[in-house]
Amino acid sequence: MGEPAARLDSRTGDGAARRAPGWGSDADRRLRTVLGHFPTGVVVVTAVDADGQPAGMTAGTFTSVSLDPPLVAFLAARPSSSYRRIRTSGSFCINVLSADQEPVCRTFAAPGNEKFTGIGWQPAGSGSPLLDGVVAWIDCDIETIHEAGDHDIVIGRVRELDVASGELPLLFFRGGYGQFAHASLTAPAQPDLLEPLRAVDRIRAEMEQLAAELEVECLAVAAVDDQLVVVGSAGTQDEIVHHIRIGQRMPFIAPLAASLVAWAARSTVDAWLARVPGSDVDRAAFERLLVLVRERGWSLALASAELLALEASVANQSIGITESELDDARTAVMDIGADTHEPADDIDAALEYRVANLSAPVFGSSGAAVLQLSLYGLPMPVSGADLVRYRDALLAAARRASQALAKAGNH
Repeated sequence: MGEPAARLDSRTGDGAARRAPGWGSDADRRLRTVLGHFPTGVVVVTAVDADGQPAGMTAGTFTSVSLDPPLVAFLAARPSSSYRRIRTSGSFCINVLSADQEPVCRTFAAPGNEKFTGIGWQPAGSGSPLLDGVVAWIDCDIETIHEAGDHDIVIGRVRELDVASGELPLLFFRGGYGQFAHASLTAPAQPDLLEPLRAVDRIRAEMEQLAAELEVECLAVAAVDDQLVVVGSAGTQDEIVHHIRIGQRMPFIAPLAASLVAWAARSTVDAWLARVPGSDVDRAAFERLLVLVRERGWSLALASAELLALEASVANQSIGITESELDDARTAVMDIGADTHEPADDIDAALEYRVANLSAPVFGSSGAAVLQLSLYGLPMPVSGADLVRYRDALLAAARRASQALAKAGNH
């Protein structure tokens, strides 16, 4: 067990904790009230105890600790009987609850040993219960335990983890439970994303206005070396595009993000085309696609099983893409093809379309396309007349965003 951290309160000779002067029950209540203004996620920590029985407890004090080695932690009140059963198990599973699992949260927050009655679960690799319907889960071995006041800090080394669903998580705030509803999101500030994130900050108002006006999701996508990164989001994500996540990365490869390439330097175009494997690929078709997008000023990607397969293959990538995942993504791109990805004909008001996304470039002060604004969650199918309305609103927003970047001097 780790040594207790240094504390602000002193101790009596027999080791019993003594409150700092002036600290009493009123201060306890104030501490709870003030800390209650910090929203937290809600997890259920589960394990299998020494008798082979499942144990679990609700916790609002879960946090990541380290990437290398992969460590996470939760805090538990030392007198808790459920915690004592978890502590002696040697392992635990963090179950991130979804917004509709408030009853599950309350069940595991209550005392008693019958918490799993009516709760579906399966064993994780450690044997700890993985609850049905959770947003994500993290299976861990107990690494070390540190005393901290009346709580223990339990640090676990991650064995395995995954995202289980695209649902919104359950949150605790000011004494009540709720869910996160975003107007806009921004990708984590990783070193290679600093410039695109600055651009997103300057056009956020345009993205939010567009998403609210059309009742769709507006994504900002940037090209970073040989990858495409979703760096910003506004509006509510529709279930049909649950594979697209903020911070997600995918290969910067034809025919994806044509509106970022259509105005780019020849070296960028050549690299975009060269990333498509195989000699049988009709690269001339991708060249024609770029001409089409440049003439229109916008890009229309039709929904297809192949495009959805590509999105699914990189759905969880927010830091990088492994070589294996990159190969899978390249294979999926080869199946898409330029001609089936984007119709050559103009939008026909009398037809209906199954649209994956509708995109337009945002230009920086240098005249290069620095971001791609993409609309997701359009009706499926959408009439040609409505599609024209979406397109015109997108183009107007992209023009205003380009003006904002030019004024700010973004490259």
